[in-house]
Amino acid sequence: MTKGYVPVQPQGRASGQPAPAANRGETNTDVNTAESDTAAAEAAVAAVETNAAVETNTAQPPFPDADLMYIVDLLPPDEQLRYQEVREFLQSRIRAASIDYWNREEFPFGLLAELGKYGLGGLQTDGTSKLFKGLMYVEVARADVSLSALVGIHNELIVGMIDELGSEEQKARWLPGLTAFTQLGAFALTEPDHGSDIAGGLETTARLDGGEWVLNGAKRWIGAGTIADFALVWARDVADQHIKGFIVETDRAGYTATKIANKIGLRIMQNADIVLDEVRIPAANLLPGATDFSKANELLRDSRAWVGWQGAGIQLAAFDVARAYSLQRRQFGKELARFQLIQQQLAEILGNATASLALMAQLARIQEDGKLEMVQAAMAKATTTRLARASVAMGRSLMGGNGISSDYEMGKLFGDAEILYTYEGSYEINSLIVARAVTGKSAFV
Repeated sequence: MTKGYVPVQPQGRASGQPAPAANRGETNTDVNTAESDTAAAEAAVAAVETNAAVETNTAQPPFPDADLMYIVDLLPPDEQLRYQEVREFLQSRIRAASIDYWNREEFPFGLLAELGKYGLGGLQTDGTSKLFKGLMYVEVARADVSLSALVGIHNELIVGMIDELGSEEQKARWLPGLTAFTQLGAFALTEPDHGSDIAGGLETTARLDGGEWVLNGAKRWIGAGTIADFALVWARDVADQHIKGFIVETDRAGYTATKIANKIGLRIMQNADIVLDEVRIPAANLLPGATDFSKANELLRDSRAWVGWQGAGIQLAAFDVARAYSLQRRQFGKELARFQLIQQQLAEILGNATASLALMAQLARIQEDGKLEMVQAAMAKATTTRLARASVAMGRSLMGGNGISSDYEMGKLFGDAEILYTYEGSYEINSLIVARAVTGKSAFV
């Protein structure tokens, strides 16, 4: 089999394997859970490879990585080697195993430990290039979009915030566990009544009471909110009305998190409603570099750009699934891949994915040069997620009725694409950011 290439299973076979339920206490300590998760992943991959061996015409397709513009070749040799190693791991261990967790809206704690072993918890601080980091986001999304959301938020908004805005004590306390993925943080900014207008409308409050901060308010759509060790909570200081960042350990009295269920996408990500009721934290839990919202905005810009990489990754996943399916599925006595309409859709999906990847590669270059502004991040996020929505729709159509089932992966991608289109700034908001920059006129209000 070509290195790193794992085709989807033939029709009528579910890709995911049942896996044991997990709870918050299993994150770092339950070895049996991790071993069970690994066994489930191995069983899923074995089924994929067994079926692929039967379908010999799909085992080694031309351009197995679908990188027609040789974007990966832009990496230095050491990063190329690491990229290939991580990509193979993600395709062989994560991709098939994630489907059952996605179906059940459960978090795979054992797989998190595997991600940590491959350095995906420390991308923000490991000294690798912006292009390498972006391609890691692509490949995690290509394997599972939910886990790519976790990896991206973890690096861009949790590790990044503490590393750049935290005190030396906060860095020493949290960064070792975060970068090893043995600890998790949640980024708590969005509120029930404030999303796009959060900078001006944020209602969560913080007041200094002696040597402690007291927080009150509510947050919504907070990724990992039910499983994190702490939340980075953004609250308005009642004394000066500035928005500031605080580390709030999730076991503190008055902190409650309730899972948001029944989502159509990113079902592995444990989004939460959070209530802060007179939560008291030490004064030292204030992020010293986050005493006004402008500092947070710089990292939010980079996080918005990160979703652009997700948009490229999900399109490559859609192409992988659609190509493998078209080579396996037979109608009217021949493979779907022999029909002109199918070939046109495959070419368009790959064209969208390649355009998105090339856009993001250029964004990485200007990011390395320190020239990235919000307009570029917004344009990249809006463009790649718009194309992702179109690509997965074509993939779903190509697969007919089977395209609506997560057993064939495309149904899973179809739901996940809708979330990418909406979070980290909706498509419409990002479009307005771009148009404001090129016209000098604001249309927000």
